[in-house]
Amino acid sequence: QLQLVESGGGLVQAGGSLRLSCTASGSTLEHYGIGWFRQAPGKEREGVSCISSTGITSDYADSVKGRFNISRDNAKNTVYLQMNSLQPEDTAIYYCAAPTIGRLCPIQPNSWGQGTQVTVSP
Repeated sequence: QLQLVESGGGLVQAGGSLRLSCTASGSTLEHYGIGWFRQAPGKEREGVSCISSTGITSDYADSVKGRFNISRDNAKNTVYLQMNSLQPEDTAIYYCAAPTIGRLCPIQPNSWGQGTQVTVSP
């Protein structure tokens, strides 16, 4: 059973950076495309970024293009989300997710982590 754990969230000032990690246990991540999602208070969960199983292809929401970078280290069973030039509107709980099956983006998320809070102050 694939289990995902996010880490790296926190409080940062506008313009700052954070790197989120999504680490898997119970299975290897290398067989899956992995997505990052976020949910802000009072809003629906939205897709932020996705990376294919090999890391060759990735995709980003328009709101984060040029500021966020997704990467993965399959040897460490971890996917990262580097977030730069953070803005208050990036404040949300960030989740990583994996599909039941599938190596490419976009994914149909099935397994979710517990989330990590990112708060960006003005």
